[in-house]
Amino acid sequence: MGDRGNVTTVGKDDAAERRPDPTILAAKLRKEFDGLVAVDDLDLRMGRGLLYGMIGPNGSGKTTAIKMLVGLLRPTAGTASVLGEKVPVRRNIHRMGYMPQEMAIYADLTVHENLELFGELYSMERRAFSERARALLRMVDLEGRRDSLVSQLSGGMKHRVSLACALVHDPEVVFLDEPTVGVDPELRAGFWKYFADLKAGGKTVVLTTHYMDEAVRCDVVGMMRSGRLMAEGPPRALMEATGTADLESAFLSYARRSDA
Repeated sequence: MGDRGNVTTVGKDDAAERRPDPTILAAKLRKEFDGLVAVDDLDLRMGRGLLYGMIGPNGSGKTTAIKMLVGLLRPTAGTASVLGEKVPVRRNIHRMGYMPQEMAIYADLTVHENLELFGELYSMERRAFSERARALLRMVDLEGRRDSLVSQLSGGMKHRVSLACALVHDPEVVFLDEPTVGVDPELRAGFWKYFADLKAGGKTVVLTTHYMDEAVRCDVVGMMRSGRLMAEGPPRALMEATGTADLESAFLSYARRSDA
């Protein structure tokens, strides 16, 4: 166990931490909105083939942190890089995928037309796109709604289309903000199998979630509260360090420590 500033780190691979070429790197990242600090001195270091889960209550800074890393928000202070390029990424943008919480697909297009649009934005070859689209529609269980207008879908289905669009170009780094909201338990299990497959293929997956039973499947969990990263490490190590039996109890333990 160690301290990185005010962040408690447990069970992390020191050799991996020292690697000179992290896929994602953030140093003292800070974001203020009209004097309100949304993210405060955030340090992150992630390598390839990592499934990283960011957890915390609403307003803890998770979404703001993701938006800074993908280049949608300019930091008030600090620096960040993805795939060796300073944020906002330009040269390597085609190697990144992003699924926001809010709907970022087109309601007046069909499911397949949305996928086509995103495939064209990333200059995908037609054959590669067709194979990828079929696989993703199976994964999100929307094969039967391929030609439905997005406006005709339920909120959960729209969320699944957004996930498919974020992954259509087979990115190396994927940022997913609440990817399983409104998804039934069986499909959620399928999603997590897919996320594990992405990791096994050397992809870096960064996601936010409110579901603690999901977060325990991550390699590393970052616990956010009031804009700060309280603790970080493998789920089991975080629980062992706090003497708790589940991740929610571990989170509450670190929250009490931060208040002390």
